[in-house]
Amino acid sequence: MKTFYTKHRKTLAITLMMLPGAIWLLLLRYLPMGGAVIAFQNYRPYPNNPTFLNNILNSDFVGFNNFRFIFASDRAWIMIRNTLAYNAVFIVLTTVLAIAIAIGLSELRRKFFAKLYQTLMFYPFFISWVVAGYFVFAFLDPTFGLLSHVRNWYFDPTGWPVILTSANLWKNLGFNAVIYLAAITSIDHGLYEAAAIDGASKWKQVWSITIPSIKPMIIILFILAVGRIFNADIGLFWNIPQNMGPLQSVTEVMDTYVLRIMNANIPGATGMATAAGLFQQVVGFVCIMFANGIVRRLDRESSLF
Repeated sequence: MKTFYTKHRKTLAITLMMLPGAIWLLLLRYLPMGGAVIAFQNYRPYPNNPTFLNNILNSDFVGFNNFRFIFASDRAWIMIRNTLAYNAVFIVLTTVLAIAIAIGLSELRRKFFAKLYQTLMFYPFFISWVVAGYFVFAFLDPTFGLLSHVRNWYFDPTGWPVILTSANLWKNLGFNAVIYLAAITSIDHGLYEAAAIDGASKWKQVWSITIPSIKPMIIILFILAVGRIFNADIGLFWNIPQNMGPLQSVTEVMDTYVLRIMNANIPGATGMATAAGLFQQVVGFVCIMFANGIVRRLDRESSLF
């Protein structure tokens, strides 16, 4: 009769391999969700014993008052408009250009150049927005910048939507292209050979074989991106424009707005910031469910669940 270990040896090995990641997920992702209660409180330090738990237990419940600051501000429309508009542009451009670059790399016959281009495009993904912000400042500084003779960039918001979009593409395009390239390399090359024998051009092969084969990957990444449409990369929108006041009409997004609230030491700022984060996550969840529902109706096999 087999022992329990012998019978479940493979399962136990896989479980042990998964355990560190599961513990990390539990401690850093699920356990902190309990702190979402701060979004409904006037969170303040408890004088006698100011631990996090005591602060929560002794803070007054204020309902949805903390959510009002998101919409009550005179800059609420600007903040929401910029957050949604930038993310919509980022999703479309990143998806289209990353697929185009991945297809181009897959067609290169010299693998040395393909790997070289991959490395050069992937490298910006590891560069901090703080460092990137200083690079941009070196070009656009009103006094000593290389492009300061064109205009005073930090007092003219006209060109900043293009600058921020270009910076986002520069940093993230290579990462997304590598993901799509990995999906393309898994396609059976016999399909291309058969298409070439039938007289299909490269363009026809791309539209008839490559795009349909990587469609599930495109849809999954698109759904996940839609789930973050109400979140903004605070490093991009805070460090690249150097937090210049005249640019806030085109650089203010929800995350920078919350950061300004926290830096201003407004009473109840912790509860407001938590409310904003909870609001973003709830909207993101609804967007994912909505996008996945549409995909599920059109193509059940390509949906997340």
